[in-house]
Amino acid sequence: MIEPDLILRWLHVIGTCVLLGTGAGIAFFMLMAVRSRIPTVIAQVAGWVVIADLIFTTTAVIAQPVTGVLLARQLGWDLTEGWLLLSIGLYVFTGAFWLPVVWIQLRLRDLAGAAAAQDAPLPTAFDRLYRIWFLCGVPAFLAVLAIIWLMLARPDIPLWK
Repeated sequence: MIEPDLILRWLHVIGTCVLLGTGAGIAFFMLMAVRSRIPTVIAQVAGWVVIADLIFTTTAVIAQPVTGVLLARQLGWDLTEGWLLLSIGLYVFTGAFWLPVVWIQLRLRDLAGAAAAQDAPLPTAFDRLYRIWFLCGVPAFLAVLAIIWLMLARPDIPLWK
């Protein structure tokens, strides 16, 4: 019989892989599309990126706290342990960047689609939004890497002393 904590660990690790992998993949493909400066390519890729975010990232974003809390309870971990509180804080921090990024991806898709339909270059609003999108991704990605380190190392971080 498979132990419940092993199933929860597996689900939590899979969710982590999805968050990290989808985030890296989305960033790579958007970067390559935008570097092409071809509005039709950018509109198409941005559309796929939005779908990937909705299917993969959203699912993992919902599953991670659920599996994390269940796993902590199963293993007898106190949710007020420093490394767990820091992980949760970084998770919320990441979400604060991710939510506007989803909206920005929709706008980038629409702006590129409009430019493609008019056979026009990308508008300056596109470049401004893309810079914001990119700048939001950096701290969010670094926060996810920090969360993964905290999950693996589980350092003793005395936050309440």
